[in-house]
Amino acid sequence: MGLTNSQLREHLDAVASKDAVVAAAIERCGYPEERIRPTGYRTLLRTIVGQQVSVAAAASVWNKLETELGEDMAARELLDRDFDTLRACGLSRQKQGYARSLCELVESGELDLESLPQDDEEAIAELVRIKGIGRWSAEIYLLFAEGRQDIWPAGDLAVQEAVGRLLGLPERPSEKHTRELGEQWRPYRGAMAIFTWHTYNNAAL
Repeated sequence: MGLTNSQLREHLDAVASKDAVVAAAIERCGYPEERIRPTGYRTLLRTIVGQQVSVAAAASVWNKLETELGEDMAARELLDRDFDTLRACGLSRQKQGYARSLCELVESGELDLESLPQDDEEAIAELVRIKGIGRWSAEIYLLFAEGRQDIWPAGDLAVQEAVGRLLGLPERPSEKHTRELGEQWRPYRGAMAIFTWHTYNNAAL
């Protein structure tokens, strides 16, 4: 389960107690709302479905898959479908490859999403074994589904932009620089990531 509203407030208050810049930003922008996704393979499958398409297009594909595979959308059901059937649901050849990679790892037991390593980097390494799931997608899963409190998706452009504005930098910091800047907010970088998305389009910042 992802970080709850109460956890976000608690973690951000802990950061703000030591960081006047963050405290002032919370005062201006308020607290973010929780972003929670279910644990398990369906959330990762939905991530694959949603890559590089609009929200509406992704929802359409998801609904077709749910109709075809059943509400549970078991990994075995997807693996049993042929190319044309999945294509009719809206899955391209590339995304079918990604989806099958995920389902094969889950079905074989090689990837156990209910007992990922406690170490965040080790958990990310497990998740990126899935074709089509890069570091960013793995971090988002660990933050939104598992609620890991110190995940810091420094490769996210919105996070970079918001961090740059928050700290008054002359330009958007690189992924490497954003990762370095985030060190000051340990062990609550997950809450800070959600806060940066909250402030990204907020004129008050």
